[in-house]
Amino acid sequence: MKKSIKLAVVAALALGATSAFATNGSALIGMGAKARGMAGTGIGISHGAESTLTNPALITSVEGTEISFGGTLFMPDVNYGSQGGTSSDSDADMNVIPEVSIAGKVTDNFYMGVGMWGTAGMGVDYRDALASSGTMNMVTNLQLMQFGVPLAYKVDGLSVAITPILQYGSLDINYATGNPANPDTGMGVAQDLSFGYNLGLAYEINGLTVGAIYKSRIDMEYKGFSKVVAPFVNQGFVYTNNELSTPAEMGVGVSYKMGEHTVALDYKKIKWSDAKGYKDFEWEDQNVYSIGYEYTADVWALRLGYNYASSPITQKSIAYNNGAGLNGDTINMFNLLGFPAIVESHYAIGASYKINDMLSADFAYTYAPESEETFTAFNPVARVEYAITTKHSQTGVSAQLNFNF
Repeated sequence: MKKSIKLAVVAALALGATSAFATNGSALIGMGAKARGMAGTGIGISHGAESTLTNPALITSVEGTEISFGGTLFMPDVNYGSQGGTSSDSDADMNVIPEVSIAGKVTDNFYMGVGMWGTAGMGVDYRDALASSGTMNMVTNLQLMQFGVPLAYKVDGLSVAITPILQYGSLDINYATGNPANPDTGMGVAQDLSFGYNLGLAYEINGLTVGAIYKSRIDMEYKGFSKVVAPFVNQGFVYTNNELSTPAEMGVGVSYKMGEHTVALDYKKIKWSDAKGYKDFEWEDQNVYSIGYEYTADVWALRLGYNYASSPITQKSIAYNNGAGLNGDTINMFNLLGFPAIVESHYAIGASYKINDMLSADFAYTYAPESEETFTAFNPVARVEYAITTKHSQTGVSAQLNFNF
């Protein structure tokens, strides 16, 4: 198992962390091709080693040692335009997200593993957009990767687990102000490492599996974040926050297996309103609902899924001001232009094929149809309000190899 752990770590480091538009706010739905083929469903259904980050208590389904190695090609399509101007497409339209998981049975009751995953991110690239689009040639790039070691204990049908998490984050934001005295504002690439933890619980009986999870908030500090926000802060305020936290999550899930058929349901809450940075920009908590179906034959399986969560960003009135010194105009602009997390519905299909007793392959395709939001912004020179609009859709293709020993 030690050799397998080394393989997982080396492979994930080689792939690195890449930015991605995630589906629930900035959190990618599902860790691994099996979960993504069921639209992220995985709190109450085991996906083997892949369950490491979704619900670590479910790695107890692994009979020996299992490695899952793969990734997702993620292709967001984002367009931004302002009233009376042109619209522009973001050039940040293709991302690679790595995933490596390993889990194994140590004793009759104790299981452990290791893994590295690209878990979340955001990014737009309007550096070549026309000035009339109102994008300020903004470029944003948030990258998150987590390293974890799940530890699980099983007695009869009850499993409990904890996963200590080390998270790496990278953030870069820059834009052109249009002010000749200070034409460009940027923070440069800022990085941070911070710790968190995941807790998992699962109970299995007669084809029924019930699970629950809690993921801690992880506070991340990116020097320079306050610098790019400062030009838009209300007079009399000084914006000093450099933190952009990964929010806490809590959820429950259930699945029921009837011969070749398995149906799974998940619910989780993502606590954006308590996450530093997101709280300043008025992100709202998300209630995420997902349903998945799996049909399993001798050497192949078919999966379907649907995931829904309302957008965490909503329009603020221009007259609105919050305690961070940000008005409604600034909140609307940064959210819709730089971090347009407006996609809500997600459809998924997936499949697996068992090549031999040691090797199997998983595939998934996810699609989020276009969402469109129009907020209000303010021109301080002309002293008029105007509309800004973002359109956002997503496509993702996942592939994964699983090795069982």
